[in-house]
Amino acid sequence: MAQLDLHSVDPCPGCAAPDLAFAPHDHAHCSSDALQRAEAVIAAKGLRMTPVRRRTLEILLEAHRALGAYDVLTRLAAEGYGNQPPVAYRALDFLEEQGLAHRIRRLNAFTACMHPGEAHAPAFLICRLCQAVAEAPAAPVLRALEAAAGHTGFVIERSNIEAVGLCPACQVAA
Repeated sequence: MAQLDLHSVDPCPGCAAPDLAFAPHDHAHCSSDALQRAEAVIAAKGLRMTPVRRRTLEILLEAHRALGAYDVLTRLAAEGYGNQPPVAYRALDFLEEQGLAHRIRRLNAFTACMHPGEAHAPAFLICRLCQAVAEAPAAPVLRALEAAAGHTGFVIERSNIEAVGLCPACQVAA
């Protein structure tokens, strides 16, 4: 199995710094960086990044926003990858299982993971107008949630933190 070396990939300042998540940045570099990291994760696990999986991830990486499975399917079908729902759902499920995409439950949609291969627990900041999505570190929030749950004897097995509001660009436009 290949060794995972994510340090050889340059970080993207616009995606790595939470305070810059909605700021203008070199998105081509951002997408390329995330794709390289994703391919390293897949190779290290001895799995295959099929053409459909790769193109699905590329579609998700094209913008920092969530896309529904049928949005992805429409794009895949237009590019000759097939037009049956399982094509998109299988690719999206694989990407999510491998930590390369996240499901945004509020939107019933998916977004590319901007930190593939890194252990992290993001909170998703979702703009209610443009549906841009940013990952923000949520470790302090998760610790507080686990402490609150612990006081009741509840053990959290899975959580998904999503916050809806306005991104800086939509705040200006509104």
